Amino acid sequence: MPTAANAIPTLQVHGSVVPRLGFGTWRLSGIACREAVATALSLGYRHIDTAAMYGNEVEVGAALAASGQARDTLFVTTKVWRDDLRPDDLLRSAEASLDRLKLDHVDLLLIHWPNAAVPLSDTMAALNEAADRGWTRHVGVSNLPVALLREARQASRRPIFANQCEYHPGLDQTTLIQACQAGDTAFVAYRPLGQGRQLADPLIVGIAERHGVTPSQVVLRWHMQQPDLVAIPRSANPAHIAENAAVFDFVLTESEMDAIFRLSRQNDRHVQPDFAPVWDAPAWDAP
Repeated sequence: MPTAANAIPTLQVHGSVVPRLGFGTWRLSGIACREAVATALSLGYRHIDTAAMYGNEVEVGAALAASGQARDTLFVTTKVWRDDLRPDDLLRSAEASLDRLKLDHVDLLLIHWPNAAVPLSDTMAALNEAADRGWTRHVGVSNLPVALLREARQASRRPIFANQCEYHPGLDQTTLIQACQAGDTAFVAYRPLGQGRQLADPLIVGIAERHGVTPSQVVLRWHMQQPDLVAIPRSANPAHIAENAAVFDFVLTESEMDAIFRLSRQNDRHVQPDFAPVWDAPAWDAP
């Protein structure tokens, strides 16, 4: 099996490059988080995603420091939790994240979830202020449907670099991805493997067998063959971390891509907290 090495391609967004395959750290904590991030970095991952809510920024920062990687070779994302979206709270949260990460700036600072009790215009103003202070190179959002993404763009002095949302073969995000592309906003897919629910699907299994790869590699390759898309799989298993990055030496056919897209009719959304916004209708179900 090939390793990640330096095979991970990048995407150009607003004058910067972001590795299209990143390493997610949700639900990783303590020494397991530090070791997983260290493994990912040793395998060639250079895009690391964390969040204040994850409670692991200290461990992520320690792994980054111990790696010896030059800061300008890394793309680090963190997020401000929805309880801290009022301007003063957001700035305190961002500064605290930098302290835990032991970094003077991150590459991307995101709103983790919208909060209907806080005007988005106020939140975006504070996010821009964080960038003005040099705490982040870019600003972005997470879990915003099309209407809120448009509102965020209108309220922000700076371009919206990315919108990070759940996306995998079982969930159609065509409408939102197209809205991101129209505004030069990268779409970052979290839960790209869909918690493994589609990995046992006979279609995915059959494609994997034809290419001599694993079902998870098929799904991640499907992500990588979509333009303007970034995926951030997460694993604590070193073998799986390496496997997830080894998806650049085979190509899915157009018919295979189309067949995987059709799995989205399952409408299998995994992340649905009670404070979630109203999601966009699936493209195949829109009026």
